[in-house]
Amino acid sequence: MVLLPARRALLAAGRRWLPSHYAPAAARPSSGEPESEGPGRDTALLRHLLLKLRATGPVTVAEYMREALTNPAQGYYTRRGGIGESGDFITSPEITQVFGELIGIWFVSEWIATGKPKAFQLVELGPGRGTLTDDMLRVFNQLASLLSKCDVSIHLVEVSPKLCEIQARQLTGGKVQSNSEDNSAYMTGVSKTGIPISWYRDIRDVPPGYSFYLAHEFFDALPIHKFQRTEKGWREVLVDIDPQVPDQLRFVLSPSHTPASEIFIQPEETRDHVEVCPEAGVIIQRLASRIEEDGGAALVADYGHDGTKTDTFRGFRDHKLHDVLTAPGTADLTADVDFSYLRKMAQGRTATLGPIKQREFLKNMGIDVRLQVLLQNSRDTATQKQLLHSYDMLMNPEKMGDCFNFFALLPHQRLVHPDKKHKQESKSPLPPVAGFSELLMK
Repeated sequence: MVLLPARRALLAAGRRWLPSHYAPAAARPSSGEPESEGPGRDTALLRHLLLKLRATGPVTVAEYMREALTNPAQGYYTRRGGIGESGDFITSPEITQVFGELIGIWFVSEWIATGKPKAFQLVELGPGRGTLTDDMLRVFNQLASLLSKCDVSIHLVEVSPKLCEIQARQLTGGKVQSNSEDNSAYMTGVSKTGIPISWYRDIRDVPPGYSFYLAHEFFDALPIHKFQRTEKGWREVLVDIDPQVPDQLRFVLSPSHTPASEIFIQPEETRDHVEVCPEAGVIIQRLASRIEEDGGAALVADYGHDGTKTDTFRGFRDHKLHDVLTAPGTADLTADVDFSYLRKMAQGRTATLGPIKQREFLKNMGIDVRLQVLLQNSRDTATQKQLLHSYDMLMNPEKMGDCFNFFALLPHQRLVHPDKKHKQESKSPLPPVAGFSELLMK
């Protein structure tokens, strides 16, 4: 095995937000809880991994991530899922309600643009604490007269027992019902505004039908394979026991090609280090197939790149960078989303838009207008300062404005009339897609 430079991934560009110095007086509540196992201590999951590595040898980074994040007994999302000011990271919906409101408006805009179907499902992948869904539900309630003839339902894909409990409290007040194993939804309830909500463990369990899909900071947490170009060709980065310190882990290179390196590295690749997320590709294929068959759209919001970055694998704990190989199960592990890979995996089943920077998307959605309304309606100086601070966090290019990107999957007919070549003159212009162009305010 070839040893890789120690902890090089911690120096990768980009990070999960929020910065450690950010502590707003009026921050939204957090689900973070103290853990007995600290970032510098031995953990039950580390002991499990050491036994596994001694028995089987090195594992892929993807397998290591899967264990660290979703191990049924000791995985980070299974036990902790620290979102919020006192957790390990804060997402855009936790900063201000405006973010979620604008996302809700995006889906309503697309519903209108496609002729106001009689029903739509809003499906969120990895809904965190449920804050984003809650903000969107408030928008739907405010637009109740517009949606009065539409049957709206919420479908949440969540594997974490801890987070689904938090979501249920946030969205229904805890009034939910557990279902039998033969039911595709393991839990159901009704929102505080009367909209049915169902929980699933897999996107394949969500019923078919006209649907809007949302993946906000979802793809970045899916397991990745890492590859390094060497003089002998491409080699996969693996995780192994450090022989010098037997209770610690290290990165090594595979001695030869692996099945993953044969499959995922393209002949035209020019980078020397590549990260590939096969699970993201599979999910995009499923979303594209559903949209092609049933209509709707998918909106992806995440930090990432368009096939240009290399080593982005990193960990976060308490809003600080955390060594990805230390105390597995106690920190969030993440990697930038490769939007060029997502586009490729759509395989032409749908059209794609983006990625575009978050600040461009939110500006097109009317965040400046919304901010001015909130400032005018607020007479509290502290609240006004918080609104301006939250706006700066979302829009500043040095903060989240350029770090996060938006990407969409849409039916081809949403962008181009099916018979454009033959009857272009008889068709009215298709409405622009909000966010990726300026929202037409009415």
